[in-house]
Amino acid sequence: MRVENVEIFSDQSNLPVIRHPGRRFPGVLVQGDTLHMLCGLAAEALSDSPDARIELQELHTRLLGMLAHYKTVLNEHQVPLPYAETPDA
Repeated sequence: MRVENVEIFSDQSNLPVIRHPGRRFPGVLVQGDTLHMLCGLAAEALSDSPDARIELQELHTRLLGMLAHYKTVLNEHQVPLPYAETPDA
């Protein structure tokens, strides 16, 4: 382990946006419990469960929320997006 300074663009609980040293663009820090939940939703969506479509929609909704927060934070700090906008995301 090492300790370095990072730039904190947002420290919203469970969805901080930070820029790691040496990186051009900030990223979203996903907490372990949130990552576990997202993986669980993806696993359920991949199953033959009757609720698979519902779980996939929930996963998509949560990811879109994370992306919306990321875009808002970057816009507030006048940082360009590291990708081209597409209508399906």
